[in-house]
Amino acid sequence: MYLPSTYAAQLVFLFGSMLCWGSWANTLKLTPGWKFQSFYWDYVIGVLLGSFLWGLGPGGGEEFLHGLGAASGAAMLLAILAGIVFNAANQLIVVAIDLAGLAVAFPVGIGLALVVGVLLNYFLAPAANPLLLFGGVALVVIAILVDAVAYRKRERAKPAISRLGIVISLVGGLLMGGFYPILTKAMQGPGALGAYTVVPFFAVGLGLCAIPFNIWLMRRPFVGEPVAFSNYTGALASWHVWGIVGGLIWGCGLQFNLAASRAQMVGPAVSYALGQGATMVSAAWGVFIWREFRSAPAGTGRLLVIMFLFFIAGLGMIALAPTWH
Repeated sequence: MYLPSTYAAQLVFLFGSMLCWGSWANTLKLTPGWKFQSFYWDYVIGVLLGSFLWGLGPGGGEEFLHGLGAASGAAMLLAILAGIVFNAANQLIVVAIDLAGLAVAFPVGIGLALVVGVLLNYFLAPAANPLLLFGGVALVVIAILVDAVAYRKRERAKPAISRLGIVISLVGGLLMGGFYPILTKAMQGPGALGAYTVVPFFAVGLGLCAIPFNIWLMRRPFVGEPVAFSNYTGALASWHVWGIVGGLIWGCGLQFNLAASRAQMVGPAVSYALGQGATMVSAAWGVFIWREFRSAPAGTGRLLVIMFLFFIAGLGMIALAPTWH
């Protein structure tokens, strides 16, 4: 089983996690017109498939399979619960974006998830310099808020701010901040799961929650018409491939993150915080590749520069936190 042993290697894993978590949604853009609910089925398959590919490869193969059977029931249930919580959070934030708009729902949901997740993880396993860690988190939250303002300026027809959308954003953010600490608990104590064996159980929980949740969202979407299952079955084969690839990419990000978090020097709080720098990566895709702001009004470019500066400063502080005690 491979785990990064030096801080430089751990940082490579953490920035790999950030890159994966900030990039997986690009695969949805490669399936134009396909409903997110349909895409999500293949995304879940990709996460589950990736968990076994990682386990049978860098996870040690036979050692990975032995670890799956040797884990305690409590650890398995915690990992499954983490998957359930993550899926609920993930889909609720998507619903909130539909209701309240990206500029409102995203900073509320993801900003809250970052703060809650880092606080809970630090409480469970305190590591790193708290001033640098939480100072960096504060700068990243500011960057997320500036990003939201930039998106708000870009929207020509500004959607009405839905109270329900904000409530769902808050719930989604709380849940998103809670899934990682639950995974951390699954990797602690007697019969604990390892960095590789925890992910298949997480993926099972993700799937168990996605089945009823996604069916419900297909039948009763908060915005738009119901989605027939034929929208999934009748999709192009390449779209199914992109959906699975999206799940594989997200799962790679989780695996990178968990492997780095096992290092005592890093700890889960720093791992989670740096992973949430994915927001900067996704913003960079939007600005430089998809050209989402090419027709934005004057002043938006200045906001984007400020956003990236706050992100870089915040992530730099978080990255330095384990080395300054």
